[in-house]
Amino acid sequence: MDNQKFQFSEDWVVVILGLGIIALALSGIIIPTPKFSWSDLSSLQHDVLNFENIRAIFFQFAAVYGTAIVGAILLSKPLKALLIVFPVVFVLTVLALIAAGNAVVKDYNLEAVIFSLVIGLVISNFFKLPQWFKDALSTELYVKIGLVLLGTTVIFGDILKAGSLGLIQALVVVLSVWYFAFWLCKKLKIDNEMSLMISSAVSICGVSAAIATSGAIKGDSKKLSYVISLVLITAIPMMIFMPYMASWMGLSQEVTGAWLGGSIDTTGAVVASGSLVGEEALKISTIVKFSQNVLLGIAAFAISIYWSYSKSVNEETKQEKPTLKVIWERFPKFVIGFIFASLLFSFVISPEKVDTVKGSLKSLQGLWFALAFTSIGLETNFKDLFKQDNKKPLYAFLIAQTFNIIVTLLIALVLFR
Repeated sequence: MDNQKFQFSEDWVVVILGLGIIALALSGIIIPTPKFSWSDLSSLQHDVLNFENIRAIFFQFAAVYGTAIVGAILLSKPLKALLIVFPVVFVLTVLALIAAGNAVVKDYNLEAVIFSLVIGLVISNFFKLPQWFKDALSTELYVKIGLVLLGTTVIFGDILKAGSLGLIQALVVVLSVWYFAFWLCKKLKIDNEMSLMISSAVSICGVSAAIATSGAIKGDSKKLSYVISLVLITAIPMMIFMPYMASWMGLSQEVTGAWLGGSIDTTGAVVASGSLVGEEALKISTIVKFSQNVLLGIAAFAISIYWSYSKSVNEETKQEKPTLKVIWERFPKFVIGFIFASLLFSFVISPEKVDTVKGSLKSLQGLWFALAFTSIGLETNFKDLFKQDNKKPLYAFLIAQTFNIIVTLLIALVLFR
């Protein structure tokens, strides 16, 4: 008789944990959402470091700490190191969230994940961390829990708000830009992992798309960090200059909004850029970006199938067509949690209930992503992160982004003129 203990795979544990957090929220156990926005030292003390907000941060800590412990138990991982390491990672992540909450930083649309990464990198490169500390970091687990929670914000009902024009533009832009970017990466002989991350980041919704794609293909965290850095760096000049370019070309607010929403990669930058143009531009740009965000779930599922199939083919010694069973074994199960959460919040849960829990779940989702990037920084050397054997990924991203800007403008002119 086989006495080997049954053990869950990491992806199934992620599904259990992510859907467990959602179930608790829907049952009425809603974790308070801390505030991290501040403009000067006085508002930092008054708005962020007050008793109520610190209590909310503590409740979030208890929630994610407990989740990480349950995850370690289900995965049969040692608890001793985790009990010490996780609180350290959390404190560093909160510092990153506070830094990203500054009004000046927000104006530049720098997201918390970039501060998490930088803080982790500074510590790991200036201090020698023991191996047991690094071994206790569960980067992939944190990313994938965040992705399951991300499903609660991908609401298919937003397509209805967008109307037919917004949906048509989103579909045409995502498909055309994704395939062009992937074709370009293949022409430049960039590896499959980086190609998929670049294509998704440029065509869909920037940081979230890159993270979802990396999770779906079990991508290298260093490549993911590189792609996210490109997304955030290019979003800033696009956010500032595209409204002025639209004004110079004499574009209407409707066309400008569709252009901004379809080509700028981060939602925050889209909102900021649309606000510079006017109320109608802000409305249209937000609607178009919503439509692209909704397509993230479909794209993640398609990429997972493609990656599972291609990996299975490559691992078959006779290059025979892999069976459905083999593809299922390779398929990243967390995508099921992501899709389930999206369908649940789109078609089953009432809009009133969604409004009640979405703020808390979105805050937790962002926290899990930030925890993951703090962990990536803590286990990475500067040279590893920024060392690229060539500049081809950078060239591919910039060329694909330029193509994205041109194609989106043409489609916006046709549909919204």
